[in-house]
Amino acid sequence: MATAVSHKDLVQTTRMFLLSGLLLLSSCMYSLIDEVEGRVLIVYLTRTNNTEAMARIIKEQVGGDLVEIELVNPYPEDYQAHVDQVVEENNRGFLPPLKTKINMDDYDVVFVGFPTWGMQLPPPMKTFLSENDFSGKRVIPFNTNAGFGVGSGFRKVKELCPDAQVLEGLSLEGGYEKQGVFLTIKGERAREVKKEVETWLQKINIIKE
Repeated sequence: MATAVSHKDLVQTTRMFLLSGLLLLSSCMYSLIDEVEGRVLIVYLTRTNNTEAMARIIKEQVGGDLVEIELVNPYPEDYQAHVDQVVEENNRGFLPPLKTKINMDDYDVVFVGFPTWGMQLPPPMKTFLSENDFSGKRVIPFNTNAGFGVGSGFRKVKELCPDAQVLEGLSLEGGYEKQGVFLTIKGERAREVKKEVETWLQKINIIKE
């Protein structure tokens, strides 16, 4: 009889695969860290590890600190229960409390990564952007999604960071949890994403060609 695998086990397994794959990828990359002006933070929210994969690729291009957003009360592992909770939070305008606390005074450039949930910015990222001051900073959003795009996510980032310079974001297709597709940014796809990220960073003048 086949043994059921929980979402948590899948996430842990794919995260280990991701880390080993990106370490191998990084061995053939050149550093552009000294070309980025300012202190860099890459903060991200992830569920299927695709946003984390993109965040790590960005870090290998620009350096800086990599921080995952963690909640005081994590979301359910079950997909439908998770979706239902997010819909309720969006309808109520509820901002879930975060375990993650960051001193934003330490950074000048902030990459903000998130998956698309319900075609919106996820509630935990709304919390993070609402409770921190980004005045005078460069904020750079990035996104992974199931093929339906970023929705209103980038617009919401601009709305919540009115005194920041919000640069053009990058949205890429990742997993499709509803269909049982989890980590997709790996192997050849990770190499493709690395090229797309590099082109994007050059376009917004974060790194030089």
